[in-house]
Amino acid sequence: MADVAAVAGVSHQTVSRVLNAHPSVRGETRERVLAAIATLGYRRNSAARALATSRSTTLGVVTSGSALFGPTSTLIAIEGAARDQGYYVSVATLRRYDAEAMHEALEHFMDQGVEAIVVIAPQDDVAAAVESFRAPVPVLVVAALEHLAAGTGTTAAGPTTLSLAVDQRAGARAATDHLLDLGHRDVLHVAGPQDWFDARERAAGWREALEAREVRPTRPRVCSWAAEDGYAAGRDLAEAVAAGEGPTAVLAGNDQLALGILRAFWERGVSVPEDVSVVGFDDVAGAAYFVPPLTTVRQPFDVLGERSVALVVGALAGRRVATERIAPDLVVRSSTGRPRAARGG
Repeated sequence: MADVAAVAGVSHQTVSRVLNAHPSVRGETRERVLAAIATLGYRRNSAARALATSRSTTLGVVTSGSALFGPTSTLIAIEGAARDQGYYVSVATLRRYDAEAMHEALEHFMDQGVEAIVVIAPQDDVAAAVESFRAPVPVLVVAALEHLAAGTGTTAAGPTTLSLAVDQRAGARAATDHLLDLGHRDVLHVAGPQDWFDARERAAGWREALEAREVRPTRPRVCSWAAEDGYAAGRDLAEAVAAGEGPTAVLAGNDQLALGILRAFWERGVSVPEDVSVVGFDDVAGAAYFVPPLTTVRQPFDVLGERSVALVVGALAGRRVATERIAPDLVVRSSTGRPRAARGG
């Protein structure tokens, strides 16, 4: 900074004001300082700045290493929202989900001096590992943790664990209600893996919507999140439909499962939505271009990222911050319609 000041012919305090965008610096002086910075290739020493201010302006984010749409989209949204708030993100990706791996990641963040930690915890093991670690900074768990959902956190007396999630249960209820409103009474759920919070919450929402209309739910078919599992389920369902025994509607645990189901139905001559309506979950890029375009539940990942950063920033400021559930949106497209009986067919 002293070198920049000498080249620009100003004091080091003026250089500091320019770097911090202080409004009191004249335009001509600002340009001269910026030119000196460019000439010298000056870069701030972030480590020294952190020591001087006791702030690293860094958030640690732990992910489970999944390339699936939900966790990846959540990470991207948090990183973008953090930058908008003047924070950088340091990411640790777990390859195994035990307490030791989680503790190593969190200790790494402590060594970096992160101000808060966000854990994208889609599975039971990840959340359990987080809860076994007492972090000295606020920790936000992005997962539908029911035991945290009703509480509030505060840093007034120390660090806290917060929870934030898209309301998966409400999304599944909305999707199922949509099918029931169309006249369907046999709605099968092809569910994701039940060690995932999202999968369990979606299954619960589907069941609640049916029971609220006095429709007895059948046993869901549990799969992975992969399209090939949806394809296998779709082949079996197509055989049942051909025998007159299949459901009239399917709620898939995610859009990849729905994609596999649609492919299997197409191969076996099952028409969507004429024979069976199909609903997905996520609204992945391209869902509007499936054949037919997929009715699905859209998760507002941009809002999830913004609220994640807002919660930890609020916690750092010592404010009481309540855990939250963010409402998803049902996007109705051409893959759903009235069942044949309701059409008089």
